[in-house]
Amino acid sequence: MIDLKAARKDPDHFRTALARRGAAQDFDALLAVDASWRELTERAEGLRARQKRSSKSAPSEAELAELRQLREELAEAQGDLARAETERNDLLITIPNLPDPSAADGMEEDDAQTLRTWGELPAFDFTPRDPLDLGSKTGWIDMARGARLSGSRFAYRIGDVALAEMALYRFTLDRLISKGFLPVLPPVLVGEQAMYGTGFLPTEESNTYHLEKDDLYLTGTSEVALAGIHADERLEEDELPARYVAFSTNFRREAGAAGKDTRGMFRVHQFDKVEMYVCCLPEESVEYHERLLGYEEEIVQALGLPYRVQNIAVGDLGAPAAKKYDIEAWFPVQGRYREITSCSNTTDYQARRLNIRFRRAGGLDYVHTLNGTGATARALLAMMENFQDSSGTVTLPEVLRPYGAPATLGGQR
Repeated sequence: MIDLKAARKDPDHFRTALARRGAAQDFDALLAVDASWRELTERAEGLRARQKRSSKSAPSEAELAELRQLREELAEAQGDLARAETERNDLLITIPNLPDPSAADGMEEDDAQTLRTWGELPAFDFTPRDPLDLGSKTGWIDMARGARLSGSRFAYRIGDVALAEMALYRFTLDRLISKGFLPVLPPVLVGEQAMYGTGFLPTEESNTYHLEKDDLYLTGTSEVALAGIHADERLEEDELPARYVAFSTNFRREAGAAGKDTRGMFRVHQFDKVEMYVCCLPEESVEYHERLLGYEEEIVQALGLPYRVQNIAVGDLGAPAAKKYDIEAWFPVQGRYREITSCSNTTDYQARRLNIRFRRAGGLDYVHTLNGTGATARALLAMMENFQDSSGTVTLPEVLRPYGAPATLGGQR
């Protein structure tokens, strides 16, 4: 969440920054109810002090009447205070992070700023096939059986395709471990506080799977579990940065995505992912954001995929992010770039909600947190589109072969 004390001191700065995200009106509403909450707090404290001073072992009738009046006024003030506090907290958890000044302006996905491109787009003398139409008896993607089992947007990955996907994750893990990340296999079921703490509740509630009987949530990314490692902890300065890389299965309802990517497994309800997460000193988060992007680019370049880097527009950021980069690979069958990784600097937004602080000479301060995608199956889909030949055979990158990937995915079934 935002720093409310800082917002009181410099409301114009916060209002101007949040206006870029269309949140200035909500911010003003927060300040108004916060002012009311502070007034009611002073009133309640004043009434309690008067009540304490007026209490005697043998009060007179007049003093008893005054005490009754004070109790009634205090009860009313406390009720008003509780309502104001609830309203204030409800507003506070919905206010997004202040955008970084260098984040791209605009409210739509198309307002993203292209920073650079890498690689040559493939030139085919045939019409490339969709990944669903590729495969052989030794490996393929089966959406039809997935739908029969679980409903739409679930997939089987079978044989060589399954091996190739697992090789992608193992390669990515090894690459990031070599950069100093600590590997983690995290829980995928978490409590409500972890979802609120990372900012996925309340704004992303429609995209989450909630197990009401157990009051647990299936996570849409291991960012949630990785952020929760240090919830309510006090770290020492020399423990930072803390860098983690996780592999997990993730679950998203994809609410509001009707009509988007309905064919294939680009946008599914269940998927696997390698995810990076960093807790660092506040003054280091900008540098670490660039580092995470650099690691992602190294991985995509090692796979040989042509891509572009996008600076995401402020209106398209998730609530916790101050700035986000996407890497979009070229998908020749679709004839466009599509996101395969992202990395976000969430500054102190998640740390305030999760109460993650560190000690240094000046006392306690909140860490900054960042997250970034190592790999998902979208990278494999991009390989299947970019590296196929006229027979439908896909030649996989050599970097995956030590991890069990076949040299090729067989021709058309």
